[in-house]
Amino acid sequence: MNIIQPKISALGSYLPPGVITNADLEKLVQTSDEWIVTRTGIRERHKASPEQATSDLAIEAAKAALAHRGMDASELDAIIVCTVTPDMLFPGTACLVQHKIGATKAWGFDLIAACSGFLYGLATGANLIRSGTHKRVLVVGADTMTRIIDYQDRTTCILFGDGAGAMLLEPCGPEEQHLGFVDFLGEIDGSGGEYLKMPAGGSRMPASADTVANRLHYVHQEGQQVFKYAVRKMQEISETILERNGFTGKDVQFLIPHQANRRIIEATMEKLGLSREQVVVNIDLYGNTTAGTIGLAACDAFKKGMLKKGDLILFAAVGAGYTAGASLWRWAI
Repeated sequence: MNIIQPKISALGSYLPPGVITNADLEKLVQTSDEWIVTRTGIRERHKASPEQATSDLAIEAAKAALAHRGMDASELDAIIVCTVTPDMLFPGTACLVQHKIGATKAWGFDLIAACSGFLYGLATGANLIRSGTHKRVLVVGADTMTRIIDYQDRTTCILFGDGAGAMLLEPCGPEEQHLGFVDFLGEIDGSGGEYLKMPAGGSRMPASADTVANRLHYVHQEGQQVFKYAVRKMQEISETILERNGFTGKDVQFLIPHQANRRIIEATMEKLGLSREQVVVNIDLYGNTTAGTIGLAACDAFKKGMLKKGDLILFAAVGAGYTAGASLWRWAI
């Protein structure tokens, strides 16, 4: 039986209009532009308006991807929204997106895997295409992290921003079978869950006056633990997926990594033997948008004309959970 080969056929992104600069943060917590840039590479990040929620960002990115493809939303078969900041616990954000864009024939669901979420969504969408049951799957990574960040905590408030990226997946044509999806590798390690989490708001610690007073509905992170794991695992998972497909860093045209910290990205780049020109970095402009980063980075690179048909693209991410993922694609646009 012939396996249907999935490809990325279109991209879209959206950034809300508000911007938080390092100078803005200097007024809120004890920090400085130099300290933030040196340790993270971030200069500014976007912030959703009070009227915007995650679904609003996702909808705009979805519309942009559909416009890029010249496709109506009614042609979609499925929508996967990757997020840790849903509009509400239920209904799912995918349902809200489906309704608002008019995807009348699509089913869908939310996927929670923090910063690795978009890669998990791409892998899921690719396998829906490969199964032969779906022809058009939209994967959106969107987060409004500024809603769950404590702006009294200088260790986390400098890192995160809001944004959304989307990719449309479709089958390759008869002459494109050498393009598209190559491989995916995912890992989780729940022992690291205590180091990066939002403690309250779920069934273990429901919202109460005490949880609000104790600021437990914000992101809590043990930075050194997370940093050490992210550096090691981003390198390991990238090397592993390349080796098992017979590639080295020299074969990769571009690494498009999760944008969490410039030092993590540079460590991975050096381990794989990549040049700076082979790595897509936009963390300075957007900060860490969690599930949004890889879609945003790919969209930026594509708009700049960096990605060419046939290029071997490596995506890699590490996130809370812990979660980790790496994916290889032959660029098809």
